[in-house]
Amino acid sequence: MTQGAGQGPVVRTATLRDFRVPPYALVPVQSGEPGPSGPATAGPSGHPGNAVPDDEPPEGYTPTERDLPVINRGDTVQVHVGPTAEPSVPDGLGPLYVVGDVHGYLDELLAALTAQGLIDADGHWAAGTARLWFLGDFTDRGPDGIGVIDLVMRLSAEAAAAGGYCKALMGNHELLLIGARRFGDTHVNSGAGTATFQAAWLLNGGQRTDMERLQDVHLQWMSRLDAVVEADGHLLLHSDTTAYLDYGSTIEDVNDTIHQILTRNDADECWDLFRKLTKRFAFRDDGGPEAVRELLSRYGGQRVVHGHSPIPYLLGEVGTEDASDGEADTGPLVEGPHVYADGLAIAMDGGVTMAGKLLVVRLPLEN
Repeated sequence: MTQGAGQGPVVRTATLRDFRVPPYALVPVQSGEPGPSGPATAGPSGHPGNAVPDDEPPEGYTPTERDLPVINRGDTVQVHVGPTAEPSVPDGLGPLYVVGDVHGYLDELLAALTAQGLIDADGHWAAGTARLWFLGDFTDRGPDGIGVIDLVMRLSAEAAAAGGYCKALMGNHELLLIGARRFGDTHVNSGAGTATFQAAWLLNGGQRTDMERLQDVHLQWMSRLDAVVEADGHLLLHSDTTAYLDYGSTIEDVNDTIHQILTRNDADECWDLFRKLTKRFAFRDDGGPEAVRELLSRYGGQRVVHGHSPIPYLLGEVGTEDASDGEADTGPLVEGPHVYADGLAIAMDGGVTMAGKLLVVRLPLEN
């Protein structure tokens, strides 16, 4: 049992076997060449996490384990700051919850949603008019990314029927999976020579079993996800980057532009979008508060809430990224969201891929 920041105790009460997610009537698709079944091999970093094709990182690419900057705890402190103003809740809607990066860890997601009372013992929506936002990155690294997508799709329908909602944002790993299926080994302009979506997907933890189970309905759902939303004074997005500013001056502009890029189906254009939304750490360090304010002034809201960069990296508490490598595990490195950048940013990636915690929290955070 662990105690989350501003939350009650979180108990792992469920496993995948306890929840039977009804299959969708999936439409078959033309399969690419996902390769033989089995787990994806780790990249040069030695972990099914961030790596780059041919060991040549293009500008802004996700850093690998070996070159990911780590800062001391004294440089970044975890502070708990209340919202600057009482948020307004739309009439008839219940409390707002957000979910950090899942990365295929379906068991952990089910346990976290159950602990918050959002689903019942059978894995069905149990929160009435509550609102739930997923911050993206449903697949890769973990064992069952397609199962996670199927669960979120089903909960979306059940929540809407109950008068609430369950919605999701697009993460960089959604873009990566879409690109791997659409473009495969087609060469793209990476900024450091040639690269392919297929190679990048495998090197960043792509699971062949996910590719084999990926259907048209999943691709269509991911392609229609928004990239940025505002809810109750919180600006929700996946990546801790200001690259969203490149795609529009309003939230609607950003989402429309990204949807248009995916509709045009141009490999180089999609790669550039993936590359930009893979950037990170814009809100960390000295210029972080200014970067957050730039986003808030453009798109609205009082705080940014994001996933993408694991909190252990933001705090300098980097542990083992592969819990199966035989090394001793000291337990979760994160117990709750990380508030930083003068209290203007909330990080939600608890590092579930690093023996950390999959975070599901209610907003606004308690002081």
